[in-house]
Amino acid sequence: MNNIGLNSDSYFTQHTFLQTHLDNARSPILRQYLRIAMRWRYVILGAVAVCFLIGLIATLLTTPQYTASSTIEISRESDKVTDFQGVEREASIADQEFYQTQYGLLKSRALSERVATQLQLAESLSFFEMFDIKSSDAAFKLENGRYPASGRAIRQRIAGDILRKHLSINPTRMSRLVEINFTSPDPNFSAQVTNRWAVNFIQTNLERKVQATSYGRNLLQSQLTQLKKRLDESQRQLVNYASSARIINLPAQSGNGQSSSERSIVVDDLAALNAALAQATAGRIEAQARYQQNGRAGASAEALSNSAINSLRQRRAELAAEYRRLMTQFEPGYPAAQAIQVQITQLDRSIASEEGRVTSSLQADYRRTQEQEQALQAKVEQLKGDYLDLRRRSIQYNIYQQEVDTNQALYDGLLQRFKEIGIAGGVGVNNISIVDPAQAPRAPSSPKLLINLAIAILAGLGIGAALAFGLEQIDEGITDPAEAKRELGLPLLGSIPKIDEAPKDILLDRKSDLVDAYLTVQTNLAFSTEHGVPRSFSVTSTRPSEGKSTTCLALATTLARGGKRIILIDGDMRNPSIHHLGGVQHDRGLSNYLTGEDNIDSLTFPMADLGFTAMSAGPLPPNAAELLTSNRLSQLIAQLLESYDHVIIDSPPVMGLADAPLIAAKVEGVVYAVESHGIRTGLVKEALGRLITANVRIIGSVLTKFDAKKAHYGYGYGYEYGYRYGRKVEPDAA
Repeated sequence: MNNIGLNSDSYFTQHTFLQTHLDNARSPILRQYLRIAMRWRYVILGAVAVCFLIGLIATLLTTPQYTASSTIEISRESDKVTDFQGVEREASIADQEFYQTQYGLLKSRALSERVATQLQLAESLSFFEMFDIKSSDAAFKLENGRYPASGRAIRQRIAGDILRKHLSINPTRMSRLVEINFTSPDPNFSAQVTNRWAVNFIQTNLERKVQATSYGRNLLQSQLTQLKKRLDESQRQLVNYASSARIINLPAQSGNGQSSSERSIVVDDLAALNAALAQATAGRIEAQARYQQNGRAGASAEALSNSAINSLRQRRAELAAEYRRLMTQFEPGYPAAQAIQVQITQLDRSIASEEGRVTSSLQADYRRTQEQEQALQAKVEQLKGDYLDLRRRSIQYNIYQQEVDTNQALYDGLLQRFKEIGIAGGVGVNNISIVDPAQAPRAPSSPKLLINLAIAILAGLGIGAALAFGLEQIDEGITDPAEAKRELGLPLLGSIPKIDEAPKDILLDRKSDLVDAYLTVQTNLAFSTEHGVPRSFSVTSTRPSEGKSTTCLALATTLARGGKRIILIDGDMRNPSIHHLGGVQHDRGLSNYLTGEDNIDSLTFPMADLGFTAMSAGPLPPNAAELLTSNRLSQLIAQLLESYDHVIIDSPPVMGLADAPLIAAKVEGVVYAVESHGIRTGLVKEALGRLITANVRIIGSVLTKFDAKKAHYGYGYGYEYGYRYGRKVEPDAA
């Protein structure tokens, strides 16, 4: 440091600027956590050690558990043996829902109790002892070394609960494989339960399908019975109405792959008569045409086609030809010619007679066909009326017929469904199979020593961290120099390491850490005023035993070794301590001067080994504060400064006493000693507030009894105090 004097105002202005800068420059959060961990490392290590021991003991005392595993495959859809749908609806539409349902069925209460029944666990004493089941229930009270039969249902339920509790279902991702794991103290029992569980799951799956089929058959059978009754009733209703309404329908006919519907007899009659009427009309028209043609031409086609008439005409033609030949030779009166003429005349009469008979036949045929047409026409008209009347009467009949047809269709469809379910009920299709049966495990699955110890260590770290943060929050002690500056707002003159030996003995060793620390304090004091180290200052603290007397002794020693004339006054007239260091009594000292004695030399004693003069507190007065309110203390300091370079006063603690502010008002400034790790921050601030209220100048603070091992950093100050004057010590040395 440079020996440049600074006045009081410039010093505090610079200090205020630096302090504000330091307060605003917060350390990173990770470093803060590291500081907390280093400070409370023994708490954290203790928590880890305790948890480690607990984990080790618990693992060693835990009964080994054996886990047997069986793998099954659950297919989404089973193979269809019959060509029908809806016999059994799948559990859900989505695959995920289906498999989640299967996993739930694997852990169902019914399945666990079924396995317990097969293994006869409800009657097994060893089973309940294996799982440490102790109950005061009457179902577990032994009778002649056996469980009572009356409590079997309760034991069965409890056994099923135990099996489900120790069972785990682990589906393999992106596959249809499922692992069934069971854990128990007996490896053979674990394998037995796992295999039985898989087999019974398959059996229950098949039984559910059969039960679903059986339920469907029973339901369909009941519906068939109801539909049969409805069909019979509707058929009777139809027949009764047809009988009362005189509706006669011909049954349906089928042929050539086609079938016709049921039809009424009136319709058939009307169709037949209508066809006959058409034929009769055609015959009548034809007969009429022949008759009219015969009347117009004189010789009808019927006459021309008549064989008898044609024979007569042929004979006549022959006779006419013979007659013409004779006429070429003979006269008409020729007997032979006359005879031929007679024959021709007879033939003409015969031909005319035959043609008349043909005409009469055509006329008769025409009239017959005309009468037949008229008769059929009248019958058709009558049937038309009957058909219209039938249509009116068939409206209700058709309603009844539709009801019969509907009931018949429903009955036929339900009967076909019933037959198909009957076929499916005996098929027993399974979509679950065992891939790997369980085998008795050779090594226990739990407890796992390494895993348990790792968990215990992690738990210990967590508990230790929680304890460390909790202690950090409730601890108001000042742990390191940076915190002292930040919390108190005072310049830090130095930090003093914790010592276990007498301060005087350590101060005699000029290479000791304590001397090094107080040299730093002395150097900082040199910058507190414009003339260097204050000529008069007191050292006080919040409460007793914080190291203020040691600070006074050390500062007096270091200043004396610098060639200064120093006097140390024990201002604690309630609990004096300086006289012990000098090996004298406190029968003469400060209190004597304050009560009026002026011989200062008789009140002091030399500290030759440390190089300065000291004044004890003197006889203990009844009220030290009254003595300090007078001007005698100021006079004493003024007289001592004529002979000494510096006057150092070991002041009483601030809290609970008025002495410290009274002494501080008579000197240039106060050096405030703060015990590291030993005093609450709030209490120190309250004490400082009392000094500030008294308008006292506080030069700075000294952090005493500092233990680097308990500090946030944990090593920095050990290096600072231990690596001096060619002496290399370990970083964690006090």
